[in-house]
Amino acid sequence: MPPLLAKLSMDFAANTPIQSVTLYLFFAATVAMGAATVYFLYERSGVPARYQGVMTVAALVTGIACFHYFKMTEQYMVGGTFPTALRYVDWLFTTPLLLIKFPLLLQLGTRGKKFFLQLVVLDVAMVVTAFIAETSPIGGSTWWLFFSVACAFELLIVAVLFLSLGGAIRSAPAPIADALRTMRLFILIGWAIYPIGFLLALLGAGEYREIAYNIADVINKVGFGLVAYAGVKALAYKEEVGTPSYRTA
Repeated sequence: MPPLLAKLSMDFAANTPIQSVTLYLFFAATVAMGAATVYFLYERSGVPARYQGVMTVAALVTGIACFHYFKMTEQYMVGGTFPTALRYVDWLFTTPLLLIKFPLLLQLGTRGKKFFLQLVVLDVAMVVTAFIAETSPIGGSTWWLFFSVACAFELLIVAVLFLSLGGAIRSAPAPIADALRTMRLFILIGWAIYPIGFLLALLGAGEYREIAYNIADVINKVGFGLVAYAGVKALAYKEEVGTPSYRTA
């Protein structure tokens, strides 16, 4: 992707409209990730002890992302290349943490270790192969090969969530099951934005990619954590008032 030629101005009117929108979204994503981190940590003590680890992981995801977005904003402002390498470093840490929320919420005990390892290994392989594609000549054979392999790993992650974990999700308490089904849609639909954005490189649409990635990251990291939190809080409420938490049909 072509580098920016000059340092961007804090006066948004001094930049091109697309540069200003992109820069604004970097700022907005940084704030959103930081605010979510504070919120998840604050609410951690208000959920049952067995689910506090889920809130810790949610805070780690957004906290790591907040730091990387702060650094990416700096890099974008000084007129360097787009912060591609920083994005992949962020994804390498945050996307496995997103996925391990599934076994954590399901409380599978030792059985959860298998799914934990499957999801982490597949996710790391997806990010690494995508980065190899990203750093290869656009449209070349290596670019297409590793992009295809990364997409295959993403599909395998979806298969684990919908097929391998499907039974466990159906038998989970209703609020947790509902949250997990929504979280699966984040992976199935929300993560589809990334390969679509990757293909925008063929059009030389670098800043449009950054806009898509910034919006997707906030939705997939902050929203993901909020859904998990809502499920845990709903379960805690049902247990508190004595309402059966498992489906009867």
